[in-house]
This record gives sequence, structure tokens and C-alpha cells, in this order.
Amino acid sequence: MTQNPWKTLQKESIFENPWIRLEKHQIINPAGNPGIYGKVHFKNKAMAIIPIDKEGNTWLVGQYRYTLDEYSWEIPMGGGPIDQDLLDSAKRELKEETGLIAKKWTELLRIHTSNSVTDEEGLVFLAEDLTQGETEFEETEVLQIKKLPFKEALAMVMSGEITDSISIAGILKAARILGY
Repeated sequence: MTQNPWKTLQKESIFENPWIRLEKHQIINPAGNPGIYGKVHFKNKAMAIIPIDKEGNTWLVGQYRYTLDEYSWEIPMGGGPIDQDLLDSAKRELKEETGLIAKKWTELLRIHTSNSVTDEEGLVFLAEDLTQGETEFEETEVLQIKKLPFKEALAMVMSGEITDSISIAGILKAARILGY
């Protein structure tokens, strides 16, 4: 079914900050019954990057994730304003978090991270032909950077050590494309 079976009666903003808006929707569900639906609207798109060098190495970023209350290994990522060029945002994020600059960029995939409660959309890029520079961390970032063979990052996905959804999807797609 491609038509929307939901009917929105009313929307109310409950909370807002520079990154998200939490909304309360009064709805009629597909069965015709009234209800309430919560939605997290993201003001940016998620940008994630898999840098690959000529030797088949990649870079992961480790950080403590406040919302999970645990440490997380991920591919470099961040947010990009919806009204700006998404590739430019990906280039900025790669430089900020790893210091890397890539000459070759390929879009790997588009992903919705948790589409039952949020409209967040993410893009994953493959970055190649790399030059190392200096990182430019944001004030909220306390990051550990790990350079490792791409095969080890893939093994971290398969063992469950990497749990971030965009990282998992991106690494698995890159593995398929790169022939791992």
C-alpha cells in the first residue's frame, strides 16, 4: 500500500532544541480509531563516512554516548543542515573527527534510523584517496580515533561490538561493494 492510511488531526510541539523537535500528534489510525502518536523530528540529516585508504584500512571513532549510557565504536558521522549540500557536510564531518580529507566520494546508502518514532534520515559515503590532516573536534566531542584494517571493522559488526545502526549498515554495504 503506497497511500497513507493515517489521518493527522492535530500536531503540537512539546519540546525543541537546535537539533530536534518532539511532537505530539492526535491521529486516526489505519483501523479508524483515535490515538496519540509521538514523533521526533530531526533538524539535520545524519552524515556518516567510511574512509578507506589504499592499504584497505578504515577509521572508527569511539565515544561515550549519553543516551545509551555506554561507549560506542562508530564510523565517523555527524549532522548536516537539511538546506545545505549533504556531501559538503560529510566532508566537514570526516575532517572534524579524523583529520582526513578525501578526493574521491561515493554515496553508499540512504537509511532511516528508527522510522517508527523519528523522521531521521542518514546518508553514508565511501571516502577514498585520503590525506591526513588535523582533527577539529566540537566541544561536545571526546573522541578516540582508531585506524584498523576494514576487515577488522567488519568483524566488529559481526561480533556485535559495533551496534550503531548507521555504522552497521554502512560497513555491511561497503563490504559487499568492496568484495569483503
